[in-house]
Amino acid sequence: MKDKTSVAATAPSATRRKFLAGAAGASALAFPMISKGQTGPITMRWQSTWNSKDIFHEYALDFAKKVNDMTGGDLKIEVLPAGSGLPAFGLRDAVSKGTLDGGHCVLVYHYGKQNALALWGSSPAFGMDANMLLSWHKYGGGKELLQKLYASIGANVVSFPYGPMFTQPLGWFKKPITKWEDFKGMKYRTVGISIDLFTGMGAAVNALPGGEIVPAIDRGLLDAAEFNNATSDRILGFADVSKVCMLQSYHQNAEQLEITFNKSKYDALPEKMRAIIANATEAASADMSWKSINRYSQDYIELQTKDKVKFYKTPASVLQKQLEVFDQVLAKRSADNPMFKEIAESQRKYAERTVKWEQDTVVSRTMAYNYYFGKKPSAKKA
Repeated sequence: MKDKTSVAATAPSATRRKFLAGAAGASALAFPMISKGQTGPITMRWQSTWNSKDIFHEYALDFAKKVNDMTGGDLKIEVLPAGSGLPAFGLRDAVSKGTLDGGHCVLVYHYGKQNALALWGSSPAFGMDANMLLSWHKYGGGKELLQKLYASIGANVVSFPYGPMFTQPLGWFKKPITKWEDFKGMKYRTVGISIDLFTGMGAAVNALPGGEIVPAIDRGLLDAAEFNNATSDRILGFADVSKVCMLQSYHQNAEQLEITFNKSKYDALPEKMRAIIANATEAASADMSWKSINRYSQDYIELQTKDKVKFYKTPASVLQKQLEVFDQVLAKRSADNPMFKEIAESQRKYAERTVKWEQDTVVSRTMAYNYYFGKKPSAKKA
């Protein structure tokens, strides 16, 4: 979204959040030019859209380390956190212009430039999960559509969607959500197509980068918000301003991360180095999904035992309403934007085949879990 949607909020007093202030005010960055005849190590200066302590910034560092290690130091990527000179929602433009050599973010953060970009995860994805959507991207025509989409807005970038995310929570609230009408008049944070979705459910929506959400709730500028996962939400301090988290939602059912390079600088790299980057991206994608299972499950327990958060499952009636409203959003955006329609139709066609296969093939793990561990207390029904 455009930067003007951001709410300026002072940092809350909670100790856990003090280290999230970032490095705003850092001196201007100098970014090296790259030429095919360059000798010696090539250095790249990147920025992520995440606070330095967020696990998402850790994922960015993980990717950079893989590339640096695989190239034997011939390419050195340095990744700075959000607030190191550029706002989170301005990252893509900075990479496109060459102010930054690359960046780490999510495609939905570019929604204000071209709303079809949010179809890479910020929707029900026709029943696909994030890994299936990445399959569509690589094998179902998504890569070519994304290249076409970026070209249509003059973005001088090379994009690598990667890192499948698990279903994101409905969010953090003052009290459990029991019906979709509870959103009417609610000051709620989300991004991308989810803005249209929750607006259609009656909410007053504000798009904010991750680091601004909790301060906005603390000051009463927001009633509720969603971000992403148990680890990020805990680090950002959501448990300091809310003790109710609603799990499961269709608003960001299949999101993934995005690695971007300035295209001119990327094209100037040796062919072997570009091949290493492509393979390092897929390695980082697998590692991110494994790490997230480990870390999110730990913080899910800590949020309950140490932070006294109560988790609830989003009622089926709310999920059903999300699908109905998204159909309206889909129709409107498709009528206004031919590329939105083209991408959505491609995803729908891929999902019809692949989700059917998955639903018929994959056994439910609930029975096995209950057999081995007994039925454990889980998120309550609202």
